[in-house]
Amino acid sequence: MKFIKINMTEKSITVNEVPQQYLGLGGRGLTSTMINAEVPPTCDPLGPDNKLIIAPGVLSGTSLVSTSRVSIGAKSPLTGTIKESNAGGTTGAALGHLGITAIVIEGKAGNDELFILKIDGQGTASLIPATEYKGMRTYSLTKTLLKTYGEKNSVLVIGPAGEYQLTSASIQASDVDGRPCRAAGRGGMGAVMGAKGLKAIVINQEGKDTDAIADPQAFKEAAKAFAQAVKAHPMTGQLLPALGTAGLVAPVNSMGAFPSLNATKGVMEGWEKISGEALAKLIESRGGKTTHLGCSQCIVRCSNEFVDKKGAFVTSSLEYETIWAMGGMTGIDDLDIIARLDRLCDDIGVDTMNIGVGIGVAMDAGKINFGDGEAAIDMVEQIGRGTEFGKILGNGPDAVGKHLNHKRVPTVKGQSIAAYDPRAMQGNAVTYATSPMGADHTAGNVLGEYMTGALDPLKPEGQVEASRNTQIAMAAVDCTGLCLLASFALTTPEGGGAFLNVMNAKFGTQLGPDDIPALGIRVLKEELDFNRKAGLTNKDDRLPEFFYKEPLPPHNKVVLISNEEMDTALNF
Repeated sequence: MKFIKINMTEKSITVNEVPQQYLGLGGRGLTSTMINAEVPPTCDPLGPDNKLIIAPGVLSGTSLVSTSRVSIGAKSPLTGTIKESNAGGTTGAALGHLGITAIVIEGKAGNDELFILKIDGQGTASLIPATEYKGMRTYSLTKTLLKTYGEKNSVLVIGPAGEYQLTSASIQASDVDGRPCRAAGRGGMGAVMGAKGLKAIVINQEGKDTDAIADPQAFKEAAKAFAQAVKAHPMTGQLLPALGTAGLVAPVNSMGAFPSLNATKGVMEGWEKISGEALAKLIESRGGKTTHLGCSQCIVRCSNEFVDKKGAFVTSSLEYETIWAMGGMTGIDDLDIIARLDRLCDDIGVDTMNIGVGIGVAMDAGKINFGDGEAAIDMVEQIGRGTEFGKILGNGPDAVGKHLNHKRVPTVKGQSIAAYDPRAMQGNAVTYATSPMGADHTAGNVLGEYMTGALDPLKPEGQVEASRNTQIAMAAVDCTGLCLLASFALTTPEGGGAFLNVMNAKFGTQLGPDDIPALGIRVLKEELDFNRKAGLTNKDDRLPEFFYKEPLPPHNKVVLISNEEMDTALNF
């Protein structure tokens, strides 16, 4: 268990045992606790005082299925808040096998300096000059790095957007096939990495220094039971392997909650053309892969490989949120165009959601027409070229709205909403408004409550409690390295019990059912504390005005949760 600290100002690297106050923490719990303790809340997110912290979950590197997630945290240049952005692929598992609890990057390199951080199979880190890679996009860079350092490496890379320090810049993580198509997309973490002077982090996958497990036999048995629970759940055992996350296009449209044409409608005309069913049919007809292993140790296989008409690889994985942002919000109903936009965003290194919503705002303002796919592609290409408008779009929907003097901008704290309109899913209105991260579906998506019929999405009753409970649960899950999708199994008695047994076997503890939510509350308290010290108040926990004033067809509802109710959501 060790911390690797890199000071980019001094070009120094130190390796330490995990400090006492951080023992037992991983993932989001570690990044948020460290940022609150060590980053000045009012600092410039792109200055030397911010820290970029990369932390696998406490179960990453173990044999438990679907635990290869990695948390990347910093003060966000997009939201001004504390931020954890979560990526799949192979990085989390690679760090876990090396016994690395966190990589902490501080300081700032000189303006003309650019480096690669290389971590070898013994966990030894070194900085390598990388000015020759300046301006490279992520696909060509990743291919070059794996050729140079060997295929048995995981990489985290930024594209031109990160070098430009644009606030929607992502950090791209390599998948099982060595492609940079998994993203820590939200919050501008790529801009922070670029500001530090880091172009890439290369991590050896063959480490043999995984943290010890207190009771290996009990862990093995509990891990097997949890895997069975994941396979038995209808979502992770049936829907996701068949259609991927794109399988949500149909149900969310049927609920009238698919924000379309810059959130002016709740159903997209022609949504059937971009549904999970249509996507699977198209991929299959071209010889692509509808089910694909993208992340280490995944048994859900929700990934896909989208290929063009000639059968050539375009992108992996084409997911629900991207299909919505690049399709629903823009009125583009051509999966080939949407796939090209997804590939471009990954290659340039930007968040598909923030960029898609930014394009939707530009269309709503009349800069280009809704449905114009080629114009949308040109806009994203401009980000890569660093044109004036490209940099505006790369800074997200708020920047686009300000530039075009357009008021309908669906963001909270500068970050775009996700693919669930808060007027048709009132619980998600609470999550978007009150999450310490800005509008963020992964912070507490109440969709499951609606799909099972446990809660009426159009009525205010029960929504605050549902959002609170889900935000607590997700904060805890994000500490472990477990995939959000695999966490569906936690809602079943078998899955929840098995996961608790996994944690106890790993740490030699006697955690009870209440201890997991307690961890989530602890994490949220750290995040809220940082935000308060950074100057945010409950007035920042509000949705844009149009969500309260413009009824959303077809239900013609507005957000019904009062400000007073919003303020109770995370009032621990």
